Amino acid sequence: MRKYNKNIVLLIALFALLVPNACQKDLLDPVPQNSLSDATIFATPDRFVSLINGIYARMKSGQFYGGRYLVYGDVAAEEFLNETGNGVTALQVWNHTLGESANEVNNLWNAVYATINSCNIFIDGADKNRAVLNNDALANQYIAEARFVRALCYHSLLLTYCRPYADGNGSKLGVPLRIQPEIGPSNNNLARSTVAEVYAQILDDLNFAEQNLAATNGSGLLNVTRAHKNAAIALKSRVYLAMGRYSDVITEANKLVPAAAPYKSSSGVAHELQANVKNVFTSPYTTTESILSMPFTSSDLPGTQNGLGSYYNPGPRGIGDYSLNPKGIIGDTMHFPLSDARRQFVLNHTNNKPYLNKFPAGPEHTDYLPVLRYAEVLLNLAEAEARTAGVSQRAVDMLNAIRGRSDASVQFAMGDFATANDLIDAILRERRIELLGEGFRDFDCLRLLQPLPGKANVAAILPTVSEYIWPIPSGELAVNKSCVQNP
Repeated sequence: MRKYNKNIVLLIALFALLVPNACQKDLLDPVPQNSLSDATIFATPDRFVSLINGIYARMKSGQFYGGRYLVYGDVAAEEFLNETGNGVTALQVWNHTLGESANEVNNLWNAVYATINSCNIFIDGADKNRAVLNNDALANQYIAEARFVRALCYHSLLLTYCRPYADGNGSKLGVPLRIQPEIGPSNNNLARSTVAEVYAQILDDLNFAEQNLAATNGSGLLNVTRAHKNAAIALKSRVYLAMGRYSDVITEANKLVPAAAPYKSSSGVAHELQANVKNVFTSPYTTTESILSMPFTSSDLPGTQNGLGSYYNPGPRGIGDYSLNPKGIIGDTMHFPLSDARRQFVLNHTNNKPYLNKFPAGPEHTDYLPVLRYAEVLLNLAEAEARTAGVSQRAVDMLNAIRGRSDASVQFAMGDFATANDLIDAILRERRIELLGEGFRDFDCLRLLQPLPGKANVAAILPTVSEYIWPIPSGELAVNKSCVQNP
């Protein structure tokens, strides 16, 4: 086995973070490799910022939050129909035929763990070199950003490769929990932690992030593209929802949502719904509804067959691998009427098939990809309220805020719901409409241990079968002898 020089491997990894945002002088006049030190990489405050930007650059890999991860979360369920039969663009996700050697299974795992390792390397190096900043609060803020991203990464892995928390209260196998820099093969063999143990680390990271992140990042752009306190809170509301800890969802979401309408965050970034939902998905993508998004420009693209617009838009703006299923939520004209402004995202193409037009900036696909939206927080809170308090006025009001923004003719009253389950069903249905194409449908089915609905010639996938979650990748099993496959 090749021997590793610990310092050189660490520095190569750090430079991989630094290069995407390094100045030309750094590239033209590098320090000789044999004289590099950890302190060199963190030599100036600007280097800290460049390294943080490198972490976000890894997270928005086309194989991860640059597009494919969101696509996988939607096409596994019933809202989309495959049109091209292209095995490269999530066909096996759509028809539930993934094996451990599938590209999707290995590529997503590798992209997420590469991002995690970037976070771990930065956390370790930033802590050791915090004297460069001469500001402990700022050092902790940067470390908090890395821990926020790490939490998002681990949650993404749990939602994809592991049994839902509701199955055994987190006792089933999670993923290998790597929270130290991996700078060689010595720690390859690491057993899978339980789902509950991984969630505990996620929440520890997010609690640290909430405490240490900036309240705002100053400008509109940075408030959307880099994490702040409200982003950590919003993500916690999602995490607790996945765990079925509804009282904790309420506790977290209440930090961002006032007791009564109009709903607007009173601390940090003043998040609120936009009057027109289209504004969220239109340049410059920096509305206060957008809590965190992955930015793209013509010189920084998600890559071929990665962008959401490529999958969901027909030519010439995209490939159009997936049309909208007429028997899915768009076919429910009673609950998703033609008067609803979100119907503007349904494009009836010349081939007489409907497509999702939420990400229209093709063919380069420079749309910002939504990670966290204020609308999701309201829906998380409304569902948690309904599950804990039954048919409450507050849950109905938040449902009305989402629905009424796009269809003012619909205003629900408490009397419209005979039982709490009726209200919960309405909120879940609203999630299908509001968050369509943003990667949530699979998540909502799994966290509730509901079947993945069938579509076209693909049968429903029951929670009891192995296909309900993805297998552990063959690449991980080959190098990590302590890791076991899903049963």
